[in-house]
Amino acid sequence: MSAKEAQKAAYDRQLDLVKVAPHAKPPVCRIMDYGKYKYETSKKEREAKKNQKVINIKEVRLSPTIEKHDLEVKRRNAEKFLLSGDKVKVSIRFRGRQLSHTEIGQSIMEKFAGDLEELAVVEKKPKMEGKNMIMIMSPK
Repeated sequence: MSAKEAQKAAYDRQLDLVKVAPHAKPPVCRIMDYGKYKYETSKKEREAKKNQKVINIKEVRLSPTIEKHDLEVKRRNAEKFLLSGDKVKVSIRFRGRQLSHTEIGQSIMEKFAGDLEELAVVEKKPKMEGKNMIMIMSPK
């Protein structure tokens, strides 16, 4: 029908004439209550947002010279983060002469990942980024 007829039909029903596909030949319009339509779409968006799971990344910092007990404390913290559903970024900062012995940091990272293997999966293997070695673990 023509645009004038469509507008008159919408006006008679006390509804709105909304272009659904303006680039189509001919343009496609729909007679609807636009306010109600907007409200329902925003309600659906809010519901979808409510059901989303937000994943946070928690960081655990280690040192190349870390002692056994300190490593256990850091492991327990990482375990707590993983159980709450967060990813864990494990980082080791090398200072000064420690940079020439990155294999020590590599072995610490592998031991840390081995301790948490029943709870987590290594998402990103240990890799040097500047003076830091970084590994990312996500919960199983």
